[in-house]
Amino acid sequence: MAREGLASRLYQGEANINIVGRRKTWFTIAAVLVLISIASFSIKQFELGIEFAGGTSFSVPAKTTSGQVLTQEEVSNAVERAVKSADPEAEIGAAQKVDSVGSAESYFTVRASDLTAPQAEAAKTAVVRDLGVKADDVSDDRVSAAWGGQVTRQAIIGLLVFLVLVMAYLVIRFEWRMAVAALSSLLLDLLLTAGVYSLVGFEVTPSTVIGFLTILGYSLYDVVVVFDKVQENTRGITAGSTKTYSEATNLAVNQTLMRSINTGLVALLPVGGLLFIGAGLLGAGTLKDLGLVLFVGMGLGVISSIMFAAPVLSALKDREPKIKAHTARVLARRASAKSGDVAPRAERQRPANVTASDEAPALATLSPRPGARPTAKRNTNRGGGGRPGGAGNRPSGGTKPR
Repeated sequence: MAREGLASRLYQGEANINIVGRRKTWFTIAAVLVLISIASFSIKQFELGIEFAGGTSFSVPAKTTSGQVLTQEEVSNAVERAVKSADPEAEIGAAQKVDSVGSAESYFTVRASDLTAPQAEAAKTAVVRDLGVKADDVSDDRVSAAWGGQVTRQAIIGLLVFLVLVMAYLVIRFEWRMAVAALSSLLLDLLLTAGVYSLVGFEVTPSTVIGFLTILGYSLYDVVVVFDKVQENTRGITAGSTKTYSEATNLAVNQTLMRSINTGLVALLPVGGLLFIGAGLLGAGTLKDLGLVLFVGMGLGVISSIMFAAPVLSALKDREPKIKAHTARVLARRASAKSGDVAPRAERQRPANVTASDEAPALATLSPRPGARPTAKRNTNRGGGGRPGGAGNRPSGGTKPR
């Protein structure tokens, strides 16, 4: 009941939350977060996966042939010794344990620099001999950096095509200012999500790219819902003088606030399960890249559509001459009403050369006292008595007719 009451008051404007009016605050927060993200890109950078950086990946089982459980440190040291013996200048990363979903078997993955086929085979043989595992259970995958570059190019092309189509649709469906505001919100969502991904330090994999392309559509959906309500509330707004464009936009944001929150929570629940349960508890490492991007991107998409897209639209519209004049008219009317200088309606419509005393007789005849008899039309041809049959109406000579 409380949520329904709040939603109803928000929709009717009774529980107004001033979001658009605090747009300078939201712009400042967004600028700070963007600077943090850019600093993360420059200093910490991204941890590129083997698909993008290229190299050789070794998969080693977590148990030996005798059933002994291997530790992460043991596997890392063994692979490092084996790779260094094959190529002294090679670089080796830390081992990562991957638990197979639905199976009790686990294995470790270790990424190394790009090795030739003979070097990879020699390193694999050394790992089998050092750890005491089956040769068939140890595998090596060689990936060229060119493949990752090709994936990156295709993703960038897909992103540009998507943005062009989005701009065209929003300009046709709404207007160019709404298209600019939606695109700004979309880019902010992508930039902040990439910043979080860089700070966390997860590897950039093809799943990461898929996640980024997925959150584009979701962020756009929420922005279109808000802008559709804004367009409904602001249609013909310049014909009136009771509400500014920013106030009508803020009302639209309040009216769609509960819907945005509910939709965001419903979407984040399964993604949160994918990230925290699938990748965290069950150890499905292949899900954490996709789960983190979707979880952060969808959450930021809801926030940016409310606290960034609508304020940006309001800032752009307030620069339009027609909207600027309308806002000035509304504010002037409110200031006049607040100071008590609003004249009565009859006084405002009175001609300049007519005073109140001149209008009094006319107003008296036009508005007779309730219950009074109608006044007979005066006879301007009457004589001195003024009454019928008086001296002024008698025949001359003063004698009565016979």
